[in-house]
Amino acid sequence: MRNYPLPVKAVMIDLDGTLLDTVKDLAVAVNLMLEKLGRSSLGEARVRTFVGKGIPNLVKRSLAGMPGGEPAAELFERALPLYLECYAGVNGKYTTLYPGVREGLDAMRSAGFPLACVTNKPERFALPLLEQMRINDYFTVVVAGDTLPKKKPDPLPLTHACRQLGIVPREMLMIGDSLNDAQAARAAGCPVFCVPYGYNEGADVRELDVDAIVETLFEATKLITKS
Repeated sequence: MRNYPLPVKAVMIDLDGTLLDTVKDLAVAVNLMLEKLGRSSLGEARVRTFVGKGIPNLVKRSLAGMPGGEPAAELFERALPLYLECYAGVNGKYTTLYPGVREGLDAMRSAGFPLACVTNKPERFALPLLEQMRINDYFTVVVAGDTLPKKKPDPLPLTHACRQLGIVPREMLMIGDSLNDAQAARAAGCPVFCVPYGYNEGADVRELDVDAIVETLFEATKLITKS
């Protein structure tokens, strides 16, 4: 059982589904890709359940029409560059900050927590999105999905962020919205909070092994203290 407030030295935060609601952009890009392939479009709610574990998995699931689906290799090879092209054209167009995000970031910065953004989104999309939404200046470190050889749920991006900030994993809180974040944090040895409003591939985060469920990023600040 954790005692609160939790003493930590820094905080790392997931991007899609935690800081930003990007699902409309992702769904629009999916349907532009499907249209170019002569396939039927998918509803935004369906695409939401496909988000997680990076763009290649989103493309595979969208082609198969189901989580865990595996399309023909030739179709996937045609579709992936099409998706990247389509997504580049809409990245950030419909994205919004979740309620409490800016207030939470302000509170964490005021309390002296160095912040990292750790995402599975490729850097070419993550960095412009952070800048466009005017939250890039909050983050000392950004670890994208292609920064390292592995991405979440592997612990490598989290331990890398810890090294960049000069702290050990137990001193770094992870805040995310999915099983990927929870598994990565547990494997790295970091405490982890989850928000309930994100994607998590259609599953309920309340069933995950996490230290707390927080309704907003601002609420998370009430459960931590600077060590």
